[in-house]
Amino acid sequence: MLIIGLTGGIGSGKSTALKRFVELGVPVIDADDIARELVLPGRPGLKRIIAEFGTDVLTDEGLLDRARLRKIVFDNSQKRKALEAILHPLIRAEMRRRAENINVPYCVFCIPLLVETGQSGTVDRVLVIDSKEELRYQRIKRRDGLPDEQIKAILAAQATSEDRLAVADDVIVNNGDAGEINRQVDKLHQKYLELADG
Repeated sequence: MLIIGLTGGIGSGKSTALKRFVELGVPVIDADDIARELVLPGRPGLKRIIAEFGTDVLTDEGLLDRARLRKIVFDNSQKRKALEAILHPLIRAEMRRRAENINVPYCVFCIPLLVETGQSGTVDRVLVIDSKEELRYQRIKRRDGLPDEQIKAILAAQATSEDRLAVADDVIVNNGDAGEINRQVDKLHQKYLELADG
């Protein structure tokens, strides 16, 4: 089975592209979804995060306070690296486990930090969703309502477009509307089916 590693910066349009792959019947394994599952109460990810960051990162109900943790790790690169060291190996192992149970020509691994974590060699092809930074900034502001300083910190912590494009096998440029992304995904879908077959 061919594994496509889909990546792109925050606000680039990854979710729109993934939605189209799902509509085409392609299995999508999303690192962010798995990360959320790994930090549910009782799961090993949450236990390790508490050991590293203390109970201040929990809500009164014992759930991970993602907003509080996000602020901590984007204000402190050492804390961010500590969080990544906890979660990334668990996420990678779970993604591989899920892929083993799929019998299709190809599947998509959505890995937002694929470049930052040096995972381009763990997939067969890298698909980058690329978008102008000012557009990404506007989308994040509209979608998440984060303060400007936090958006800047998140963007600064991520790989540059140039870094992503340097490892890309395929690129979808998302400076337009969802219809344009869908057309580009449709073309790549045919290409991936042919590659998987041949």
